[in-house]
Amino acid sequence: RVGSATSLSSAIINTRLQELVKLFKERTEKVKEKLTDPDATSDDESPTTSPAKPAPAAAPVPPPAGEPEGDKPAGDEHYCEMLCCTFKYRPWLDHLKNYQFPSSIDPLTNLMYVLWLFFVVMAWNWNCWLIPVRWAFPYQTPANIHCWLVVDYLCDLIYLLDILVFQTRLQFVRGGDIITDKKAMKENYLRSQRFKMDVVCLLPLDFFYFKVGINPLLRFPRCLKYMAFFEFNNRLEAILSKAYIYRVIRTTAYLLYSLHVNSCLYYWASAYEGLGSTTWVYDGEGNSYIRCYYWAVKTLITIGGLPDPKTLFEIVFQLLNYFTGVFAFSVMIGQMRDVVGAATAGQTYYRSCMDSTIKYMNFYKIPKTVQNRVKTWYEYTWHSQGMLDELELLVQLPDKMRLDIAIDVNYNIVSKVALFQGCDRQMIFDMLKRLRSVVYLPNDYVCKKGEIGREMYIIQAGQVQVLGGPDGKTVLVTLKAGSVFGEISLLAAGGGNRRTANVVAHGFANLFILDKKDLNEILVHYPESQKLLRKKAKKMLKTGNKPKDEKGGPGDPLIIPPKADTPKLFQAALAATGRMGGKGPLAQLRWRLKELKAMQA
Repeated sequence: RVGSATSLSSAIINTRLQELVKLFKERTEKVKEKLTDPDATSDDESPTTSPAKPAPAAAPVPPPAGEPEGDKPAGDEHYCEMLCCTFKYRPWLDHLKNYQFPSSIDPLTNLMYVLWLFFVVMAWNWNCWLIPVRWAFPYQTPANIHCWLVVDYLCDLIYLLDILVFQTRLQFVRGGDIITDKKAMKENYLRSQRFKMDVVCLLPLDFFYFKVGINPLLRFPRCLKYMAFFEFNNRLEAILSKAYIYRVIRTTAYLLYSLHVNSCLYYWASAYEGLGSTTWVYDGEGNSYIRCYYWAVKTLITIGGLPDPKTLFEIVFQLLNYFTGVFAFSVMIGQMRDVVGAATAGQTYYRSCMDSTIKYMNFYKIPKTVQNRVKTWYEYTWHSQGMLDELELLVQLPDKMRLDIAIDVNYNIVSKVALFQGCDRQMIFDMLKRLRSVVYLPNDYVCKKGEIGREMYIIQAGQVQVLGGPDGKTVLVTLKAGSVFGEISLLAAGGGNRRTANVVAHGFANLFILDKKDLNEILVHYPESQKLLRKKAKKMLKTGNKPKDEKGGPGDPLIIPPKADTPKLFQAALAATGRMGGKGPLAQLRWRLKELKAMQA
């Protein structure tokens, strides 16, 4: 019994040691793969935490009311206990309570500052539009004066908060450095022209109300806060995707405001002369603002059909209106033309390129089928990209910004290519800047069987089909967006390997192309990555990482073509001749075979 127990324990120990040796070997292989390819994900499972032993003195905590045993609230849920009940509350209330106003504000990128400028501009528009109305028309009465004053002082409060809270926290650039110091930002604002205009805007002329009454003209300095309006325009246009729409609305508002001011002046002139005193002045019937606005439109746009002025005051007023109308209307038309021209500049460039290309094809009598394909390419490229050549846009940017854009657009796709995994990260970045975007039309050949491969293709959008078979038209596989093909061609020696199948665009396809020449220029600066790529390319070729239609197709040329295996019976005869030491024909053949094997080796 003692002997059997000893043998059993030794067998268990041997089995355990074999398992440990096997695990060590597997771990060694994985470490080797990780060192060869650092970007490869590990197949090891995440370590499981051992269950913690409960403290002996800990008492079990009962779950909240209405919650089953064993269920615990998720980590992102928050509960509030009150009396015997548990209530769920939103975490944004905590964020709101703990929110701290920023000590410095970036005026170029901070959306909160743009939102605040919107409120400042609304207060500025209230003063600009309604001060003339309250001064000219009898809309401000003792019955509603308190409503006007409440809104007026609310606008004044917005002006004051803008000076004390926001403008003193705006960052600025001095000597190339972004200044965020509180004292420096405050001093910069106090020395600026903006501060002087803001102080003039808030002159307390309202104290004259006690002497001359509530006259809206005493609030006219509030209209001098125009710098906030122009700053808001610049910030809003920078964040809008279609800024020309806002420019059209703003130019239209300029025209409407000029008509608004003219209508107020006409009512004031009519009240000065006496309502209904002559045929030229407003007769006091109907809605006074609408009728005066109609008269201002006819005057500024010089439509005509107005009654002739009678008195000298009316003649001078009408002449000034005509001169101002012609000047203002021409300026508005010019601005509107510039806005529309800027909005359609890209479309105009596209049409001019299309017209020039069509004129060229008609001059050389290009077939209609080719012309139609060229037109289709123009249409699809313009509608899919919004431009004909992306390089025209990127060439204006600094090299660092071009790299940032290339990383955002292409890095996720290129980093998934097995050939480039484990390479130097900076080499990948340099390669991203060399990618070219090409659009292929339906049934266009991306590459043809037998041609030398010098490019790698990355599918950005659309699909391509790999064709093969005896007739060369059988669809072997369909590659979709994110797929890569032709990567082995970049590293093949001897002028490049030949394509083994036809690749055709199935519908419209947007592809990124990396040229072999560009990659070689990059690899000069990264010798370690070059060695790794060569090694991976050889490994991928050995493991058959090529299309299945490669059998019998033209491949990389070999110096000595492979020889068929020697029949087994003939090998046995040659071996017997060698043992016997014969000198006949078989011995000579055996000697020749040895020479051929040595040459192949």
